[in-house]
Amino acid sequence: MTPRAAWQAYRLRWKRRELIWRALRARHLLQPVADRTAAIRSADILAVTTLRNEIAHLPGFLDHYRRLGVAHFLIVDNAGTDGSDRFLAAQPDVSLWRCDASYREARFGLDWAGALLWRFGRGHWCATVDADELLVYPHHDTRPLPDLTVHLDRIGQPGLGAVMLDLYPSGPLGTADAPPEAPLTRRLPWFDAGPWRSSRAVPRQNLWLQGGVRDRVFFADAPRRAPTMNKLPLMRWTGRAVYVNSTHSILPPRLNLIYDGPGDARLSGALLHGKFLPDIVAKSHEELGRRQHFADPDAYADYHRAVAAGPRLHGPESVRFTGWRQLVDLGLMGTGDWPR
Repeated sequence: MTPRAAWQAYRLRWKRRELIWRALRARHLLQPVADRTAAIRSADILAVTTLRNEIAHLPGFLDHYRRLGVAHFLIVDNAGTDGSDRFLAAQPDVSLWRCDASYREARFGLDWAGALLWRFGRGHWCATVDADELLVYPHHDTRPLPDLTVHLDRIGQPGLGAVMLDLYPSGPLGTADAPPEAPLTRRLPWFDAGPWRSSRAVPRQNLWLQGGVRDRVFFADAPRRAPTMNKLPLMRWTGRAVYVNSTHSILPPRLNLIYDGPGDARLSGALLHGKFLPDIVAKSHEELGRRQHFADPDAYADYHRAVAAGPRLHGPESVRFTGWRQLVDLGLMGTGDWPR
């Protein structure tokens, strides 16, 4: 190892410790609403989520992950006002905390999620996902997460990488193709299959993947500002790991190397992103005032105004979602040696 590499490794070790310490301190800000964590068993797969005013997503979110095999949900409600807390507190497999502190100052909720991962996630496979993200992977409809994680343990892969696919309606934002009780992929049936561009950032070696419909519609003139579209949502959690930038990157750095984005032949998944349900217009108006979702909110004010205007995203590039096999055929998910 060169002196420069040794110095970078040293700095990253201290960065990891700093972020873990932030998470440990953040646990004191979480006020328990419904603590059912005593029911968690050693082999349970957990889901960790921080949210605010996501009642439109929650029934479908819980149903999807229950079907996948998640046994317990660890959720932080950030000063919500739409009844999400009452809905979640009534769910027998949900432990719920409330936190009224700043989402942005908590590293966009990562400190709170990190506190739950540290306290309850160690030794478990954990899906750290947003309420508008539905994880799919090859054979997810017939092989639940316990089967997947046994396979990942067998091949020595400590997590599952995923591309984010923004789903959107046929009409303008603020509309949907099906009623609220319909599955997400019927309400928002379209996505952009590409193109994608990617690179590795040093020294963390994290992937930076950009592309998709937000890149095409909202950031065509400023592509470097387009959102990052890769995540590491499913990990076997240890006390040594910590997320750095949402679930886009993680420490130690070697964990970032388990996924190379679209075209990677290794087993991977996709996050079906329901950001553009009809409430997105009202949420964008709200975010212009709250300024909680970007480190530099002023730089993204035009983006929120553009979303709030309710544009139509559907175009010649749009692809109708049909299922996980389609995503494998498009190269958006890999199967590795997961039997087909």
